[in-house]
Amino acid sequence: MKRRFAIPMLIALLAAAAAPAQLLPQLPGVPLQRLPTDILQQPLDRVDTLTDHAAHVLERRRLQRVTAFLHDNRTTVAPDDRGFPAVRGELVLMTPAPDDLPRLTARGFAVIDDNVIAGLGLRTVTLATPSGMALRKALKLARKIAGDRISADNIHFRSGEMHGGAIAAIATAQYRGGAAQPVPIGMIDGGVAATPLIPARVTQRAFASGGPAPDPHATAIASLLIGDGKVRGADPGAHLFAADVYGSDPAGGGALAIAKALGWMIDNRVRVVTVSLVGPKNALLGRAVALAENKGLTIIAAVGNDGPAAPPAYPASYPGVLAITAVDARDRVLVEAGRALHLDYAAPGADMLAATPGDGTAPVRGTSFAAPLVAGRLAALMAANGADARHALDREARDLGPKGPDKIYGRGLICGGCATRP
Repeated sequence: MKRRFAIPMLIALLAAAAAPAQLLPQLPGVPLQRLPTDILQQPLDRVDTLTDHAAHVLERRRLQRVTAFLHDNRTTVAPDDRGFPAVRGELVLMTPAPDDLPRLTARGFAVIDDNVIAGLGLRTVTLATPSGMALRKALKLARKIAGDRISADNIHFRSGEMHGGAIAAIATAQYRGGAAQPVPIGMIDGGVAATPLIPARVTQRAFASGGPAPDPHATAIASLLIGDGKVRGADPGAHLFAADVYGSDPAGGGALAIAKALGWMIDNRVRVVTVSLVGPKNALLGRAVALAENKGLTIIAAVGNDGPAAPPAYPASYPGVLAITAVDARDRVLVEAGRALHLDYAAPGADMLAATPGDGTAPVRGTSFAAPLVAGRLAALMAANGADARHALDREARDLGPKGPDKIYGRGLICGGCATRP
């Protein structure tokens, strides 16, 4: 029987558990329990126990991170009725019934915005909650009137870490798109910085105030999609459409912004979009994802880095979304890899480099950086194989772990040669 995690991977958690995910708030004064430093001396039959301990460390870190985020941004963010962060003082009503708005306004809700998301045809009405009413209480009240047409605007967080320092690299052998007419590819994250490592074939649009704002995480993702230099992406010939859902807004990454970004992708005939963000299940975003998929958009999402004890990650867990986990240079699943309600593929997500703002590279780690490799590869296969692209992707997947699809590696490893190694 194969072990899910090798012992050296657990050693890496000593560093990972001490650092919050990229661009999330620091947790000063919060002691985090570490794994034993003598782990190499532990007998092999204790490995599963130690990985269970690692999962609990990661889940505790996630809860502490969310608590700190809510505290540090309490003027713009509030917990919903499940305790997940959402935009303070606002709810979103989807496709309202004729009597929804009169009944809601009679109870103290006020209309902030009323429009149809282009590309999706989804009408959304943003409502201000009644003065002085907590978000969680406002949600319960609004649902009594409008049911599941009401949603909080939940915040989504990035699912990967970057480490400082520019490191020169020579790309290893890569998969290449090779198509005469690449299909457009999309990403939903932050703003992409100008760098010679990423071709000029980038169209950006902001869906949050202050954007597009150059962002290290988004720049790394872009390089793994279309980079053509020291970091070579999985589909270097493609035109990239980059949606910035963060900008400079402390409450950036909301479900409504992501839904609008999906509509923009449809309008620009993007066929594959990668989302390296994670958040809770959200009625608005779930509806937007389903509408986008019905219009032919394939959504690829990272499962997150909060470990297997964390709640299922979204949007990776929505039906039809391709959920992606990450492996290291030895094809071992990352110990911090999260979970979704289903798992489709694995891809490299550690022991690799990505572009930074400027002209440098930096080590990256996390499922964030596996998802764009799968997205780029699928886009290249769409250009070459058309409607057969998904079957071609399955044929390329290299089986890992138990024979056949499994809960650790999905249907296998995609783009195993795509990682730019240090």
